[in-house]
Amino acid sequence: MGDSLDRSTKINLLKETVVKKLCEVLDKSSNKGWRKLGEIVGSDRRFKVSSDDMEMCSLRVLEVEGSPSFMLLRLMGERGCSTGHLIDYLQTLGNSEALQCLKPPALQILIQPQSVALICGHNLRLSCHAVGKSPVQYQWFKSREEVPNSSSPDLVISPVHMKDTGFYICRVNSGDACEFSQWAQVDVLNVGMSHGQSYHSLDGRLKLVIQPQSQRLHVGEILQLECGAMGRPIPRYQWHRNGVPIPNFTKRKLTIPHVMQDRHGRYRCEISSSTERMWTNEVDVLIDDIYAIGGVLGSNEFALNSIPEQLYATDKVALLIGNLSYQNHPQLKAPMVDVYDLTNLLRQLNFKVVSLLDLTESEMRNAVDEFLLLLHKGVYGLLYYAGHGYENYGNSFMVPVDAPNPYRSANCLCVQSILKLMQEKETGLNVFLLDMCRKRNIHDDSAPNIVLRVTANIVFGYATCQDAEAFELSSTGFTNGVFVKFLKKRLLDDEKITVVLDRVAEDMGQFDATKGKQALEIRSSLSERRALTDPILPGDSADLAHAHSRQWAKAHELPESMCLNFDCGAQIKLGFAAEFSNVLLIYTHIIKKPEDMSFCQAHVTDFSQDLDVDPKEMNRETPEETGIYLLTSSLPQHCLFTRLSSLQKLKEELVFTVCLQGAFAAMDDGHPIHWTKSINIGKPLISRLDLHRVMRRNSCMQTCPMPHSPSQSPCHSPGPEHHLHLYHGSHQAQDFSRLSPQHLCLDICEHPQGAVGGCVVSHYDLSQYGCEPAYVSCGLSGSPGRLSIPIEASDDINELQTVFINSLHLQPQ
Repeated sequence: MGDSLDRSTKINLLKETVVKKLCEVLDKSSNKGWRKLGEIVGSDRRFKVSSDDMEMCSLRVLEVEGSPSFMLLRLMGERGCSTGHLIDYLQTLGNSEALQCLKPPALQILIQPQSVALICGHNLRLSCHAVGKSPVQYQWFKSREEVPNSSSPDLVISPVHMKDTGFYICRVNSGDACEFSQWAQVDVLNVGMSHGQSYHSLDGRLKLVIQPQSQRLHVGEILQLECGAMGRPIPRYQWHRNGVPIPNFTKRKLTIPHVMQDRHGRYRCEISSSTERMWTNEVDVLIDDIYAIGGVLGSNEFALNSIPEQLYATDKVALLIGNLSYQNHPQLKAPMVDVYDLTNLLRQLNFKVVSLLDLTESEMRNAVDEFLLLLHKGVYGLLYYAGHGYENYGNSFMVPVDAPNPYRSANCLCVQSILKLMQEKETGLNVFLLDMCRKRNIHDDSAPNIVLRVTANIVFGYATCQDAEAFELSSTGFTNGVFVKFLKKRLLDDEKITVVLDRVAEDMGQFDATKGKQALEIRSSLSERRALTDPILPGDSADLAHAHSRQWAKAHELPESMCLNFDCGAQIKLGFAAEFSNVLLIYTHIIKKPEDMSFCQAHVTDFSQDLDVDPKEMNRETPEETGIYLLTSSLPQHCLFTRLSSLQKLKEELVFTVCLQGAFAAMDDGHPIHWTKSINIGKPLISRLDLHRVMRRNSCMQTCPMPHSPSQSPCHSPGPEHHLHLYHGSHQAQDFSRLSPQHLCLDICEHPQGAVGGCVVSHYDLSQYGCEPAYVSCGLSGSPGRLSIPIEASDDINELQTVFINSLHLQPQ
């Protein structure tokens, strides 16, 4: 390891790119991963890692792109662990791939360009210096465009103007090796020269040059506050209102469109760098209502003295269920995309999320039981359901995939019954987002008597109005249902949840395809300004909550990747990914083949019958062929993929066989030889919670009314819950269990829908609906993968990086 990094360097000072590569290796390694590394470090008295530390590392799987290895390395760094110690531990671990991450590359950037904020008219200098095994060449870019005459290590713009504001990156070449520097943001402040001095006289210290100004606005106007400081690296900003940080307001300019009275208050901004901190002046923001008092617009000074304190959640928990593959009813397609998108968004809001597809009645009840276990005083609980449903006498019912035709309340889950159990937990906020039909079920005459407590913390967001259907976009590709199409654009807004839903309702109301057919309905008893963005502050039940979180985390852990060595000398890598909490993807890749082997193939087989895996959709060359469309950007190439859904049905540990077929050139007959290995990966993901059990604990079934048994339900006549999908005039029911991503043009038909999405009408009169396409668009819905190049102070860097790299790929080499 003589060519490794400096052994005296503390590991918390390692470059982000090095740490990321190392974490990727340790997260995916089997017997030589982060858990084994933790055991080795735990035996060293200098940097002892306790079992509690390891549990804390495992909880990182609940976070967006959470890495247990990153948490472990951070703990080691905080305790003084150096690169030399880490190299020794990795050598003991025997992980050569991890050790390789600590070796310097053929081309190494030693000096990265730093983001900077400076005044218009000053001189800008960005520097990037690299070393390589051959002469190094440089080229600077601003966003996706090359900067003219910028092929030197230093980019100088003298003087700098407002048009030079933006993001810069340097491409470095040395022979065949090519690297990109980190992004550097240049923020040019529009301040007269009299306000400042030469940048170089600042000696790297912050200098405040723009102060926010007090404002008086009317409700519905735009609130804009601005501050600015010179500094290198570029300063960090955090806006505060009434002394409390405002979540997600971390840019130099604060903008709130359609301001409401609850934005009254005193504002100031905290400006900081790695070595210092300063504050702007505190300014008043007054929001006048539109009513007048005695002919004079009211100042509402009382509101300034009655601004509520910052509200907190003791925890945030979400259960997302999407039912699409119905056994006795029309198939749906949007729930899969909707649940996937909402999962990613809610995790960004620090929700503990479990996302499940295609649950039976007992599985839905048991999933709710697990969800209720995580609730305690002050928790924000959110339940999202997409699928078939109905509403009778003010009670909403979610229809499982195994519900008979027709179904009654005995076969379904009552949402109000779940709310009653949530109220017993003294939750801080109860949010129900129901993406389903609310038509009356003529086969269900029961009128359940569910007595709810009077609380001021309940919010219902119905995708459609009472006695109406919901829609999904008709498409041979992927797209959201109408509700989530607009909800996902607003969900991260730092607003009271009812305000967010109000704006979603306004957006939906402008959608021509469903105008007059589907409208969001909001029912709320929320009296406080509770928002999904509220911070988490653990309460008195923190120990209990942590214990439940550990169990929740175990249900989200993926099996560790592994390398399998066969007697013939071939080596196969086995990897795993999760699309949902009950959908596992297995991919195989041959990483070593003997030179004298003329033919070599590997595949997986012999899965549990509980999973009902179709052999025709196993071991495919692309994820799409297996039914995986939402993870393709983050999966490796040149693998064989197998998708395992319905993991909640797994009763025993998951055991399967890896088969290797090979032939040697020296063999006369040319017949392949077979080798096999049996693999046991335990109970992956949600299968650890045994949702397949018929009855558990004090199930929500105790509060769900069951006036009839399924055997009493007549099955000869379809009710309003039995729908037909109609597309462009066809009265034929469609099967969307498998979709083709190649068809990107989307359209929507004008017919009512039975759940989230699609085009559905009852059987009574089909002729009244003309199947005219009302909306045509192009594109494929999905969440772009995050990119690795870091930036110091911008939320826009992901989109910028995607556009930039794509533009380079289109350029001739």
